[in-house]
Amino acid sequence: MIRFPNAKINLGLHVVSRRQDGYHDLETLFYPIGLKDALEIIPMTNEDPPFVTKGYRLHQGGIPLQGDAEENLVVKAWKLIAAEKNIPPLEIHLLKKIPFGAGLGGGSSDGAAMLQLLNDTFTLGYSDEELAALAARLGADCAFFIRNRPALATGIGDLLEPIDLDLSHLKVVVVKPDIGVSTAEAYAMITPRQPEQRLREVVSLPVTAWKEQMKNDFEAPVFKKYPEIWQIKQQLYEIGAVYASMSGSGSAVYGLFGKAPELKGMFNNHFVWISDEPYAES
Repeated sequence: MIRFPNAKINLGLHVVSRRQDGYHDLETLFYPIGLKDALEIIPMTNEDPPFVTKGYRLHQGGIPLQGDAEENLVVKAWKLIAAEKNIPPLEIHLLKKIPFGAGLGGGSSDGAAMLQLLNDTFTLGYSDEELAALAARLGADCAFFIRNRPALATGIGDLLEPIDLDLSHLKVVVVKPDIGVSTAEAYAMITPRQPEQRLREVVSLPVTAWKEQMKNDFEAPVFKKYPEIWQIKQQLYEIGAVYASMSGSGSAVYGLFGKAPELKGMFNNHFVWISDEPYAES
């Protein structure tokens, strides 16, 4: 069975306070986009070589995985389910197209998709609520990808409230430079504060008003350290974006356009993705 885990963008992001457990309370709006990885699981047969201890074999293509495969959220998702259910040995095939260190949630989406694949393939009977609870154990934004609909996220990003928002009339352009911004690095550069205006209010305004009203608190410190990322945002506005922002803690920047822009070779050295549709359910 195969799924196509999709990326997300953050429409605004406020880091509201630091918690006693070391995490941060935030406010952001997750919006799914059509940039996708591919994830397939294939149960092993009796003719396949024995796995001995692991119970799985991970095959990866596309963008090379970073770090130890044991720390990949796809593997961690398998471990969560395997600790509760009897899962036969698996071949896991992961094709990465969503870049790392970008603020696009690719790893989180992969982990959530793995939970859903295992649930569907082996008829495990988990509800969406139970899958979301498991996903939250993988990472703060993983639970969003279980339902995969626009949502206002609070807490550490795990408290989700559906938002009625449709940007399908707009084109989404995502540009990621050859810079990775780790989440830990981004939070170390930021001072939490209460927002002047809540995102629930801002997102109800016309998209043309977001440029002045919608804020991502990570932009100021990240742009200061990496002015190349700031430059991308400015270029997207110069070619007609009605709204542009860094996604999450970066380093990807996206622009929303009334029609697909002519990029004129502007981002030849960067990863670039342009939507056909902002999001289409797989």
